[in-house]
Amino acid sequence: MSKINITFPDGSKRSYEKGVSAKDIAESIGPRLAQAALAASINDELKDLTTPINDDAKLEILTFDTHKGQEVFHHSTAHVLAQAVQRIFPKAKLTIGPTVEGGFYYDIDIQPLNPDDLINIEREMKKIVHEKFEVSRHKISKKEALVMFKDNPFKIEMIKELPENETISYYQQGEFKDLCRGPHVSNTKQIDAFKLTKVSSAYWRGDAKNKSLQRIYGVSFPDKKDLNKYLELQKEAEKRDHRKIGKELELFQFHEYSPGSPFFHEKGAIIYNELLAFMREEYKKRGYQEVITPLIYDKALWETSGHWEHYKDDVFTLKVDGREFALKPMNCPSHCLMYQNKSKSYRELPLRIADFAPLHRNELKGVLGGLTRVRKFAQDDSHIFCTEDQIEGEMNDLFEFVDFVFRKTFGMEFHLELSTKPVKAMGSKEFWNKSEKVLEDALKKNNLKYKINPGDGAFYGPKIDIHVKDCLGRSWQCATIQLDLNLPERFELEYEGKDGKKHRPVMIHRAILGSIERFMGIMIEQFSGKLPLWLSPVQVKVLTVSERFADYGAKIVQEIKQNGVRIELDDRTESISKKVREAQLEKVNYILVVGEREEQDNTVTVRTFHNEVLGAKKIDLFIKEILKEIKDKKL
Repeated sequence: MSKINITFPDGSKRSYEKGVSAKDIAESIGPRLAQAALAASINDELKDLTTPINDDAKLEILTFDTHKGQEVFHHSTAHVLAQAVQRIFPKAKLTIGPTVEGGFYYDIDIQPLNPDDLINIEREMKKIVHEKFEVSRHKISKKEALVMFKDNPFKIEMIKELPENETISYYQQGEFKDLCRGPHVSNTKQIDAFKLTKVSSAYWRGDAKNKSLQRIYGVSFPDKKDLNKYLELQKEAEKRDHRKIGKELELFQFHEYSPGSPFFHEKGAIIYNELLAFMREEYKKRGYQEVITPLIYDKALWETSGHWEHYKDDVFTLKVDGREFALKPMNCPSHCLMYQNKSKSYRELPLRIADFAPLHRNELKGVLGGLTRVRKFAQDDSHIFCTEDQIEGEMNDLFEFVDFVFRKTFGMEFHLELSTKPVKAMGSKEFWNKSEKVLEDALKKNNLKYKINPGDGAFYGPKIDIHVKDCLGRSWQCATIQLDLNLPERFELEYEGKDGKKHRPVMIHRAILGSIERFMGIMIEQFSGKLPLWLSPVQVKVLTVSERFADYGAKIVQEIKQNGVRIELDDRTESISKKVREAQLEKVNYILVVGEREEQDNTVTVRTFHNEVLGAKKIDLFIKEILKEIKDKKL
């Protein structure tokens, strides 16, 4: 048989017989990889491990350590869940079972479920795992699919929406069959540890006019130790849940009249605006120009940018003057319009446009989750238009910017992932190869460790995603740096070069904090609501020992407030211990107690929300110290 060359993520190559599978290759590398392998990325397309490879190819063996590997594992568990449900409730009708961050869910037309039902379903799932079913993929025609799923109106609806000649795939394990693109794990025995976490109601396709379904959520891991660790972390996470803290501290709320759109109360708005002020301060130092752009655009703009073709399902559309418009899900096309406003010279580049405009994305209602998954949000968004010669310098600056924000300012570690061309991508192969190489070279020149996340790039270009690790070890995708040669081409952007000729600029899409809402939720949980002084809505609270000292307390408040510090006075006729306890629950950074001795000495007795008693301090000294702490943005 003829040989083919397989290229691995580290650039190394090996020769194999034509028709070899990713599973065979994993076994040839070693038993540990073979055991951990879940699926494969072949030329940046997700495939089952058993898929034969007949030509030279790029290959990544996906394990649970990769984001895509986790998605495959979680979705495979969703199939085990669905199989268990159908065994216990034969009349149940399956709809969809996607992955969500950290787990999965399955929407099922079934009677309302209770906690005992979940226990019984889990028990049946364990049986399915122990039955060690091979998981196999099968291709059928649309006509055959309509016959196979004729008793399930939800599957029939989805099948009818597919193009007439499209080949459809389904997966089978034991007696169970489900419509699915895949890929999946090879055997149910690989799904060793799982937990069904909750059940809720959800409308079919998120529309209240449709049938109400039962949505069963769960998590899964290849190892029971990982599940036990997760369950312990969940207990701590519940204490830190930003939704719980946000309600207790009156930071924000949500309402059914506008799902996925946070209402920020006064204290929440302070945190939000302080984050914006922080970024604006950095923009001034780093040469960014802030702009303000419209929120609604004719679909012609989105057709030019490619979003109408590649992103329409995630966009809110509306009719204006008899034409079809859309609320913008991102800023890049509007910044291209601003670039076009007048002709550019190479002397004006790099042009760094920053924008905090509100964005809207039509996320499924079932995946909305507090501030970390919303429909309305704003990003610390920027688009950098530069020459090819300037890319390296801009990338170096962006890596430094990311490090400054996350590690130095917020004390968060992070890792980098290079996301490559997705299946449905825009632009030529040459554009993509060039863009991916530029990003990879930038990472290597800065000696930065990174993982390859195949097929997860934006439809217009590859990207470097920054995944932040919080104090509980959870990973959150926040910052992103994307290289784009496609949009400048589609919008016909130009600049006049040193040679007097017209050239295309390169476009770098970047966000550091990412969604302000999402980052705020992550940050609240990171600090368990006890925010650094510069971000805290109430930085100082003055407590009077008795009403006799209300005037002195008011004087202290006024003196400190004049320095721009956010301060409140508690002169109620309550015990000092109760006032201290309440101030600590409110996460006030510094609690100043004033009584007879403090009034005589013109001092305050200082304690923190960590219940550290710092003792008596002169007012001037206290003000000097906290102003420095605010300025330095100490953790």
